[in-house]
Amino acid sequence: MYDDLEKLYALCFPEKSHKWDANDFADLKKSGCDIICSQNSFVVWRRIDDEAEIISIGVAPNARRTGTASALMQLVERDVKQFGTKTIFLEVDEENTPAIELYKKSGFVNVGARPHYYENGHNAIIMKKEI
Repeated sequence: MYDDLEKLYALCFPEKSHKWDANDFADLKKSGCDIICSQNSFVVWRRIDDEAEIISIGVAPNARRTGTASALMQLVERDVKQFGTKTIFLEVDEENTPAIELYKKSGFVNVGARPHYYENGHNAIIMKKEI
């Protein structure tokens, strides 16, 4: 499974110089993260008390704009609600307009920023959703 996730991550994020490998995914799982994946998409998230954080979401280029990412967001929300989670957080590159639009459509709002957070020097926008 983790080898497949490594390949999928590289397909989803070809521009990143540091790509997550199978060991990274295994370590995330060991640290308490949940991973939902299919042949063309994945989401990594974790829950702490009554909050959850989406760590990464990826959709293969050939599956983009098909509702796949929205479906993943709904699955995470369904799963975290079972634990009494009240808030979901995520960070997104300020230049990633499609992702920002997806998150807004899913009910997330901008609550802050992390300057120069990404390897490309871009800021991260911090978004949250009350559920």
